[in-house]
Amino acid sequence: MSHNGSIHKRTQSSEPYSSVDSEIFNTHAAFDEENDGFLPHTHQDIKHIPSPQIDGGGSNSSSLKPTSLRKIDRPAFFVLVILYLLQGVPVGLAFGSIPFILKSKLSYAQVGIFSLAAYPYSLKLIWSPIVDAFYSPKIGRRRSWIIPIQTISGLTLIYLGKGIDSLLLNPKDNLPTITFCFFLLVFFCATQDIAVDGWALTCLSPDSLSYASTAQTIGINTGYFSSFTIFLALSSPDFANSYLRDIPIDEGLFTLGQYLKFWGFMYLLVTCLLYFIPEDPPHLAKINQTKLANEKLKNDSIYNKKAIYSDLLNVYNSMYKVLQLPNVQTFVVILLISKLGFQVNEAATNLKLLEKGLSKEDLSITVLIDFPFELIFGYYAGSWASGKTPLKPWLFGFIGRLIAAVFAQFVVYFFPQDGKVSGFYFILIILQHLLSSFMSTIQFVSLCAFHTKIADPSIGGTYMTTLNTLSNYGGTWPRLILFYLIDKLTIAKCENPSLGDLYDITSETIKEQCKESGGKVIILRDGYYYTNAMCVILGIFIFFWVKRKTAHLQSLPNSAWRVNK
Repeated sequence: MSHNGSIHKRTQSSEPYSSVDSEIFNTHAAFDEENDGFLPHTHQDIKHIPSPQIDGGGSNSSSLKPTSLRKIDRPAFFVLVILYLLQGVPVGLAFGSIPFILKSKLSYAQVGIFSLAAYPYSLKLIWSPIVDAFYSPKIGRRRSWIIPIQTISGLTLIYLGKGIDSLLLNPKDNLPTITFCFFLLVFFCATQDIAVDGWALTCLSPDSLSYASTAQTIGINTGYFSSFTIFLALSSPDFANSYLRDIPIDEGLFTLGQYLKFWGFMYLLVTCLLYFIPEDPPHLAKINQTKLANEKLKNDSIYNKKAIYSDLLNVYNSMYKVLQLPNVQTFVVILLISKLGFQVNEAATNLKLLEKGLSKEDLSITVLIDFPFELIFGYYAGSWASGKTPLKPWLFGFIGRLIAAVFAQFVVYFFPQDGKVSGFYFILIILQHLLSSFMSTIQFVSLCAFHTKIADPSIGGTYMTTLNTLSNYGGTWPRLILFYLIDKLTIAKCENPSLGDLYDITSETIKEQCKESGGKVIILRDGYYYTNAMCVILGIFIFFWVKRKTAHLQSLPNSAWRVNK
């Protein structure tokens, strides 16, 4: 898979389920915990397959990418955009807005607990074969999952919208409930993503498949920005009073509960419309039916339940065999530890800036500025990662992300004492974000290129998605631990003139009580600096070990990465 949408030859897989294959082409970069909860940028790599008479005309189609999306494919393209947009709304809340809302009242360790809500996106490989194996032929292979999942998601959003505002009034006591609710929403979105990704491979003409990547980018980014940048701005009383109102009031344009209920009803509306949209567009019905018939003849699993379970076991057994390879085991260790060096920067820097006094609106502006640059970075990084040594730019990105982590240390340290962010300082924040984003993109594209290079063609889908899942998890598991360390290493006291003495601040509740009583919070030791410094130092040692190991892994022949049949 290539992060910038460049085209690679698709490996032929013996697996019976296309969801595993489609994972290769539909991994969402931002949801792999690489972009500090910010902008998702999604891309696909799909071989352009020549297909006769897909226009309804008599001539054969070229295997080259058309200069523009075929008119006959535009309705399906629009449907994909809408489905990906809906998917991006809850994810934007879980990865973006909610952690920032919680940080104003909770400790870093408690925000780390909420980060568990993001796990389904890192582990969806586990149930992706199931989504593809079981379905109703009458409803359709993809609609059998999309329709019920979107219905459940919409009802969950409406139900959560009725009580989320009251839950956030006391987030400390309600944190397990809040985390569980968003864990479910992200789980539903991850499951929907599997089905929509599979649908994207059959609802567009074969030589228009690359436009599924465009649908993903437009849809998910729009939904994500709606739930992050736009939501934070319009729900902020300061923003509304400054730009949208003549008479100031102490409320935003809407609450989180109202926002959730609105999108819940939108989910249900779109789901109702899906009942009238066929699984296969008329001009592709014969082609898709032929593919399905060939699959029936090959596997006989459509009518044989025992064969379905057997094929599922084969997929999971293939995953296990991949992980038994010694070289893969070494590579897995690299994937699981390589992101430790810059995890504090990417998980906690923005939260620390908010704690220091940066407004949520300013932070959302940095994300907005970051977006077009990420697309440009992805485009150029793709060509750089091609060649016999795709991990060479990955090592460059490793160093760059360590530098970005050090840069973040200074940006946070020199935050204005009076809380007034100057234009120069704001530019420094943007540059730090861009550096981190650029290096993250380089690493992601390089890693995907290496996965493509080493994957066993006979089980290409399982091979690559296993590695992608472990790579995603490598950026997820350290966060809870690091958030805990930041809290434990922080020493703060409250200076209250009325009491005439200092007392320790051991929780966010005591900190708020200190401020409300007219006291001043004095941080004697900030755990963020210590934890970030430890991670960077650890990252340097990891880099030299990883550099030696990757040089060896890249020199191995393809046979060293093959599963014994």
